[in-house]
Amino acid sequence: MSKTGNFSGMIKLGLILACFATAACVMLAFVYSATAKIIAQRQQTDLEDSLKDLFPGADTFREVSDIKSSDPSVSIETQYEALRGSERTGAALRVSRASYGGPIKVLVGVGVDGKITGVKILEHSDTPGLGANAESPFYFVDRDRGITFYGQFTGKPVKDPFEVKGDLAAITASTITSSAVSAAVKAAGLGAAAWFSGTETGAVSGVPEGGAQ
Repeated sequence: MSKTGNFSGMIKLGLILACFATAACVMLAFVYSATAKIIAQRQQTDLEDSLKDLFPGADTFREVSDIKSSDPSVSIETQYEALRGSERTGAALRVSRASYGGPIKVLVGVGVDGKITGVKILEHSDTPGLGANAESPFYFVDRDRGITFYGQFTGKPVKDPFEVKGDLAAITASTITSSAVSAAVKAAGLGAAAWFSGTETGAVSGVPEGGAQ
């Protein structure tokens, strides 16, 4: 075969490969677009279900942006006002705080009465069987009463110390995770309560700036 024929064959092969590559990229883009939409819809549904779990009596959740964290180590990612009709019943905050294996993200419900309505562990990278027990419905800190680690926060006043191995039980061998969740919940609680009362973050119902010691 001549050099011209070889060159022509290489060009043809290159064009075929380029067509296959282009088609593959288009297909991958299509799959990614469809998958991303499904994932986003699922995440939205999960969020709505979680908000209803925290505030079963609420019929509307309005996103807000002016609740401030009382702890610089805890960041507020999203926040929602829970409403029953036109009446505010509380606020739900998605917060993030550094933990053992990376950021731990928690959804915290705070009632207008200044008490935690519930806690949900949304994301974490902590050790399976240890820190991961923070989200387990089968890990009990009080088995007789059926209270899980995250369940012990429900009904807790935001003015409480939120001290691991003090007024809160820790996950066995996972003090860092336990402390991270506790700090996240307390910061969310104080921030929401301050927002309810229209005061500066931390100055809530007799709690001094910076929270209880």
